[in-house]
Amino acid sequence: MERINVTQASLPTLEEYMAEVGDLFDSHWITNYGSKAQHLQKKLTAYLGVENFFLFVNGHTALELALQALELEGEVITTPFTFASTTHAIVRNGLTPVFCDIRQEDFTLDVDKIEALITEKTCAILPVHVYGNLCQVEAIAALAKKYHLKVIYDAAHAFGEAYQGQPVGNFGDISMFSFHATKVFNTIEGGGLSFQDASLEKKFYGLTNFGIYGEDIVELVGANGKMNEFQAAMGLCNLRKVGADIRKRKALSELYDAYLADIPGIRVNQAQAGVKRNYSYYPILIDEKICGSDRDQVIAALQAENIYPRKYFYPLTSEFACYQKDYDAKKATPVAYEISQRVLTLPLYPSLTQEQVEKIVTTLIHAVQGEPPQYQWAVG
Repeated sequence: MERINVTQASLPTLEEYMAEVGDLFDSHWITNYGSKAQHLQKKLTAYLGVENFFLFVNGHTALELALQALELEGEVITTPFTFASTTHAIVRNGLTPVFCDIRQEDFTLDVDKIEALITEKTCAILPVHVYGNLCQVEAIAALAKKYHLKVIYDAAHAFGEAYQGQPVGNFGDISMFSFHATKVFNTIEGGGLSFQDASLEKKFYGLTNFGIYGEDIVELVGANGKMNEFQAAMGLCNLRKVGADIRKRKALSELYDAYLADIPGIRVNQAQAGVKRNYSYYPILIDEKICGSDRDQVIAALQAENIYPRKYFYPLTSEFACYQKDYDAKKATPVAYEISQRVLTLPLYPSLTQEQVEKIVTTLIHAVQGEPPQYQWAVG
């Protein structure tokens, strides 16, 4: 029985990738800001519609070094409903995360609850665009201006998206994009930062290159965050087909919607007004009180059919063993806590077939309604 994972890396053909990397075997220049990394950086700057963009070895390093580059001190208001990287990047910079609750409707930071958390120690807000749902960027910008705070967006899920025609990378001071293999666009591993202050590019260069600016010049304490040429080559190949991949994701998401939108006890993700979407994930919320099955029972039923969804995001980062002694997640962020107990991300990737989606939804419906599975459906 074929295994259906929650994500699957999008790849070019072997022939296309080998053609892209072929000249590397002649030049032997496979890292240290080679021609492919430079070319990809220019291509992504244009694709994302931003003025300034810099590549990194992965998204986490990009976020961690973004915070370092801003030389922040104190507290950062953020969300616990995110991947570990977001919180870890804050803490690894010697900053203190202050967790704000999220919105029921789109899982993003609840702007109405941010202001009460701002203190004299607050230096920044780090919101997360979740599942491709964009944060309330205008309201966050107004708060940041009022209190003179930096805004760094975790845009790992928001590649290629826009709000009211404005590309997402143009909001805030910095936005971090992840190019991990599981993302809409991948460079195997990889990441990047868009940023408003052009002078930050020199600092990002140093921070990704051990602080080295010349053979005998080391100006700052940096890390090794460079994207290598094989990663960049994968990115150049995948960028050519990312539009087609997003169209496939859209069609599959709409297929899920058609099957699941009216199933009692299941809430599907709602489109946001004014947002150009990338269909990066397909989350649902399961209400045990209505459907009679809890999330673990649904997962067990799906796994019995070799389908592997993910409880994404569970647990909250504030519940991690390394943080839980300092935070009471259920009390401080009750909406995030409740959603983390119910959320389930279903498989979604460009090579997923309609037949596989039908198998997933019929197994899911059987688990919540007790109906016999049927794997051949048709959408009118």
